[in-house]
Amino acid sequence: MSSHKDLQKLTLPGLLISLGIIYGDIGTSPLYVFKAIVGKNQISELLVLGGVSLIFWTLTLQTTVKYVLITLMADNKGEGGIFSLFSLVRRKAKWLIVPAILGGCALLADGIITPPITISSAVEGLQLFYPNVPTVPIVICIISVLFIIQQFGTSFVGKAFGP
Repeated sequence: MSSHKDLQKLTLPGLLISLGIIYGDIGTSPLYVFKAIVGKNQISELLVLGGVSLIFWTLTLQTTVKYVLITLMADNKGEGGIFSLFSLVRRKAKWLIVPAILGGCALLADGIITPPITISSAVEGLQLFYPNVPTVPIVICIISVLFIIQQFGTSFVGKAFGP
């Protein structure tokens, strides 16, 4: 039996980092959704309330059902994730390898495309005040800086950009 003395206690900074990781990723998605909902339409009260309601319930149900009820309940010796879920059900349904691989691909694709899209959206917001600002070079510079400081670890990046 292994000892769990090396487990860290719950601390306020640890909690803040965890919330930043979880809601930092989930929290940026409504920005893209709202932009897509509004599109070229004239903004009305009904459109805003409907869009915000859709975003709220999607995030609430996704977080509650997917993460709390499914993901946290599926424990594979302390491991989690799409492939861990597959290893738990593979004896009963071998065909689930296809959705597991597709889920893994989607996870990797999301991890690759989310940072540039998030940064691009933020920089595009500057065009409201500065219409001639070049978006692509600024995005490339920001991503380059993030990749350069990434070598110092997520703790450094979290402290530098966290609240």
